[in-house]
Amino acid sequence: MLDNLVQNLIKTKQIFAKNHSGNAHIQEVIPSSISDKFDMDKDHLESLHNFALKNPIYFNNYEEKIDDVSCVVYEGDINDYWLNSIKHGSSCQPFYPTWIMSSYILAFIAKQFGYYELVDIGSGDGRIAYCGNILNMNSHSIEIDEVLVDLQEKISKSTNQNFHPMCNDALEFDYSTLDLKQPAFFIGGLAQMGGDVLATSIIEKINSISALRNDTGIVFAGTDTKRQLSGNLENGGWSTLIKKHDLDVIDTFSLPTVWTFDQDVETPYVFTKFN
Repeated sequence: MLDNLVQNLIKTKQIFAKNHSGNAHIQEVIPSSISDKFDMDKDHLESLHNFALKNPIYFNNYEEKIDDVSCVVYEGDINDYWLNSIKHGSSCQPFYPTWIMSSYILAFIAKQFGYYELVDIGSGDGRIAYCGNILNMNSHSIEIDEVLVDLQEKISKSTNQNFHPMCNDALEFDYSTLDLKQPAFFIGGLAQMGGDVLATSIIEKINSISALRNDTGIVFAGTDTKRQLSGNLENGGWSTLIKKHDLDVIDTFSLPTVWTFDQDVETPYVFTKFN
């Protein structure tokens, strides 16, 4: 199921991007219904559409058949949220969301790897934490920008999905207060844009909590695009940090995001665990 979802989402995105003629700031695709190409839980799919419909960054949606699959295209604008997200000194990356379907797959993978909780650091509009919640994981969404947290709270209430939005600086937050047992931490921000500083702080905080050291996963968003990455492309740009902190790479999954919409490559998400 997992490989099928990943490959068919990538193919759908690439066909859609090649033929798309719209001029919205962002656009993404969610299949309209369950099919052989998108064989997933029906209630989960409905929840993904509900997230998009209740999220004010999307101002339009329409049906389109892509590669013989009926889909809904969601168009939106994140300019105002992007501007707010760059005003914080410790922010590692402006708000550029992954696709909702990609977020679901990432949370699904984390659960398949045996993680019970999901902590999304630099969570934007909370979509990864939201997807963890619909998968019955205990989700926590940490975002420094108060405007984005307000957006998350509105989505949480309107969808009746409590993914625990919190307005905090992840560099200062006390993670022991979350009473985590076996969490997957998602790090928002590329290594070359300050994500390495954020990740290092999170790793040090995890190391200081003895109950977490052996049962925690860390997921890094990387890039395979040389225009974004002047150094080592291995592990999406995270190889130096992974080696320094003695992390084991479990697997890497490349998935569509807003920032790779006009590219032939997708965004690699590197799943790691403590050695």
